[in-house]
Amino acid sequence: QVQLVESGGGSVQAGGSLRLSCAACGYIYRRYCMGWFRQAPGKEREGVAATDSDGSTTYADSVKGRFTISKDSAKNTLYLQMNKLKPEDTAMYYCAAEGENFCFPGGSLEGADFRYWSQGTQVTVSS
Repeated sequence: QVQLVESGGGSVQAGGSLRLSCAACGYIYRRYCMGWFRQAPGKEREGVAATDSDGSTTYADSVKGRFTISKDSAKNTLYLQMNKLKPEDTAMYYCAAEGENFCFPGGSLEGADFRYWSQGTQVTVSS
């Protein structure tokens, strides 16, 4: 059973930065594709950034140029560097993973494409 433990959320003023981390353990597959998702109160969950099992990345238009997804394979950890944060970035953030046999080239921003999820961490951006 794959477990994802997330950390790094918090409160920041608009224009600030935060970095989220997602440590993975309990491997079943040799490689994984992973992604970051968020959900604000009263809104649907949306994909923020994702990487496929080969390291290709994709981003939601709303975060392009501000957020960067990266993966440290040696530490089995996924990161989301968030810069130039805006109040509309306020949400609960989740990381997700799926085994390489079920991954899409280029990465997927669809939550239904991932089976393994973290517990979530709150990001609050004040104006």
